[in-house]
Amino acid sequence: MPPRDAIALVVLVLVAAGAGSIIAFTLKLGISPMPTSPKVRVTMLSLVPSETRGVVHELGAGWGGLALALARQCPHARVVAWELSWVPYAVAATRARLARLPNLEVRRADFFAADLREASVLVCYLFTGAMRRLDEKLRRELPGAPLLVVTNTFLLHGWPEERAVVVDDLYRTRVVRSVGVPLP
Repeated sequence: MPPRDAIALVVLVLVAAGAGSIIAFTLKLGISPMPTSPKVRVTMLSLVPSETRGVVHELGAGWGGLALALARQCPHARVVAWELSWVPYAVAATRARLARLPNLEVRRADFFAADLREASVLVCYLFTGAMRRLDEKLRRELPGAPLLVVTNTFLLHGWPEERAVVVDDLYRTRVVRSVGVPLP
C-alpha cells in the first residue's frame, strides 16, 4: 500500500472512531455535544461577575468555548470544565492547554459523581432530564448554601430567578441567572 493511501486510511479510521465515540456518548448521555452560540455565550458571561472568586464549574463543557471564556473573564476564580464524551473532552483539553490559562482545568469525568460543594458558580447547558438530576444533587449536597447558577435554555425548577434574558438569536434562547438556594 502506498504511503499516501496508508495515511488516508489512518485518517479515515480516526474520523470514524471519533464519530462513533460521539454517537455512543450521545446515546449514553441522552444529548449530543452542542456548542454555545456566540450570542448566548456573551449573555451567559454577562451574568457571571468578573470579580468572581472560588470555583466556577461548567457542567457539560463540550468543546470548551464557554470554559475558555469563563477562565479569561474570571481570572481570580478556578474554572473547572466537566465533559464526559471523549472527543469533545479531547478538543476542550487541547484548547485549554494551547490557551495556557492557569485557572482552567478540564476534567473528563461525570459531574454527577463529583463533589460540587466548593462551587461559587455553576454554569450549564444541559437538557431537561439532566437538569432534574442536577437539582436533586444540589439539594442533597448544598442544602441552604447560596449559589449562583447560570443556565442556558433549560431551567433548574424551584431555584429563584434573579434575572432572565431572552437572547436575540434564531431560537430566542432563554438564559437565566439564579442566586440563592432552591425553594422547597
